[in-house]
Amino acid sequence: MQPRALAGQLRLRGLHRLSAMLVGVFLLLHLVNHLAGLSGQEAHMTFMAKARAFYRHPAIEIPLIGLLLWQVGSGLRMLVRGWTKRRGAVTWLQAISGGYLAFFLLNHVGAVIAGRTLLGLDTDFRFAAAGFFAPPWQWFFAPYYFLGVVSLFVHVGCAVYWNVARRGRAVLLSGISLLGVAFATSLVLALSGALYPVDIPAAYLATYGQ
Repeated sequence: MQPRALAGQLRLRGLHRLSAMLVGVFLLLHLVNHLAGLSGQEAHMTFMAKARAFYRHPAIEIPLIGLLLWQVGSGLRMLVRGWTKRRGAVTWLQAISGGYLAFFLLNHVGAVIAGRTLLGLDTDFRFAAAGFFAPPWQWFFAPYYFLGVVSLFVHVGCAVYWNVARRGRAVLLSGISLLGVAFATSLVLALSGALYPVDIPAAYLATYGQ
């Protein structure tokens, strides 16, 4: 690889890592929101209402969406560029998890924006859970959310793997990935109504023709 091309690739990777840390603040808040939601639908919505005062302020939300788009775009560019050069299970795990995460973020953010602007719905817990109560859509949304959360943890785990001492890093990656599986399972159970009763208004179900 030419020195200029290598420098460009390293610069892209550095900017991708920087934007990941900034986006990570929002994702962490989002994950804490779902943890709060394990105690009930109202708890989830109450926490979200407070968190939205921060991340839905135009001065925060607009740059955040821009960062998310950059994160996805830069990640996909690196994914395509390095497709034939990857060696080893962890490099492929990082690529596959990053690819699915890009798909998930684009769809999830797009659905939220469309729900708010086109459908006039409050894109809260009820919006996320509605698909689980509109057969046969639950067969799409269960793996969709599960894999979305798992891919986030796995991708973060891979990043940690490359930035810690060689000894024990495989155990660390496995631990972060298993934490993601546990978190994703609890999220799907909560959204599907397996943990507690879930109330979905007719307006949300109507988007699925129910």
